[in-house]
Amino acid sequence: MNRIVLDTNCLLISLSRRGHYYAVWKDFFAEKYVLCYTNEILTEYEEILTLKMSREIAQNIIKAIITRKNTLRLDAHFRFNLIQADVDDNKFVDCAIAANASYIVSQDHHFDILKTIEFPKVELIDIDTFMALLDNEL
Repeated sequence: MNRIVLDTNCLLISLSRRGHYYAVWKDFFAEKYVLCYTNEILTEYEEILTLKMSREIAQNIIKAIITRKNTLRLDAHFRFNLIQADVDDNKFVDCAIAANASYIVSQDHHFDILKTIEFPKVELIDIDTFMALLDNEL
């Protein structure tokens, strides 16, 4: 099962049952991939979800993430600082490196710099590509 790191915006757009990207969230529950996160990422998820939804719904989503067996909580001991345009995004990169993740799934163009960095190599895909991979069973 592939390990992935999911950018906050990609998580957010995958949550609506009526949304185009709901398959990403549904496939998480079907255990088609391992969602990797750090406490920093989880905190950002909760902050953004609470802004966009009710506190109760946000807490239920966080609870779902931390209690699933197809998640991996990590402590990223090294800070690579590969993204200068938005240094806050580095938490996703550091998590992906620590997890030896197959991909970071993001729509954020700040991550595009990763395509030019040879080491440590971090693969970046957008959510449409990830959905196509899920459709093909990764």
